[in-house]
Amino acid sequence: MINNTTPTLLIVEDEIVTRNTLKTLFEAEGYHVLLANNGDQMQLFLASHTVDLVLLDINLPGKNGLSLAREIRNEIDAGLIFLTGRDNEIDKILGLEIGADDYITKPFNPRELTIRVRNLLQRTMKAKQQALLRTEELIKQNELSVEPNTPSAHIYFYGWELNTDSHQLISPTGEAFQLPRSEYRALHHLCLHAGKIQSRQILLEKMTGREFKEHDRTVDVTIRRLRQYFESHPQTPEVIATVHGEGYRFTGEIEH
Repeated sequence: MINNTTPTLLIVEDEIVTRNTLKTLFEAEGYHVLLANNGDQMQLFLASHTVDLVLLDINLPGKNGLSLAREIRNEIDAGLIFLTGRDNEIDKILGLEIGADDYITKPFNPRELTIRVRNLLQRTMKAKQQALLRTEELIKQNELSVEPNTPSAHIYFYGWELNTDSHQLISPTGEAFQLPRSEYRALHHLCLHAGKIQSRQILLEKMTGREFKEHDRTVDVTIRRLRQYFESHPQTPEVIATVHGEGYRFTGEIEH
């Protein structure tokens, strides 16, 4: 059964009239509404609330909406809609490539906006529930495999260490990188299935619980960021290989 709890919307908008208009509009629809006027306030809400959908402007003080969208996609599993006065095609394409579910320009039609938000919430919340049910079923069937010889708290390869307790990636020279949730989940899953191709759909579900959509670049961005850690030590062999048309494969040798 789909979760019937009241959805929570986070509106990130620096213009006070628009912000209050949106709050009134969506509270009338029965949603719980949080308001932020910049990226710092957004992060406070993301850390303290379960957010189901973010309405995000691009023109914001401090970090702009495009940068904040990348943080959202790395940190939480939520619907994401750009609501902005920037109507050029480049911004729209870039926003969708980052992983936004929709891109709406101001001035907006309130009725159209509420319908788009409602439809997106129905899809994303249903997808979350289905992913949870699939995971529960796999657990029942004992199909969530873990490499039997992999240490519970430490995974070693090519002189690197992935600490599964602290979620730190430690380089051969001892430099520790604190991995964001999505990066840790992706690397951990790849390590547990070393040598086996993992599709973008599987990786995205492991990272966020979301279903993969065409043009969703979340997995590719995450893999690129993981590779940057290893590239900081040029002597490290290739760790994550791209298998064109299929996904990614962990090529490192797990040390036991």
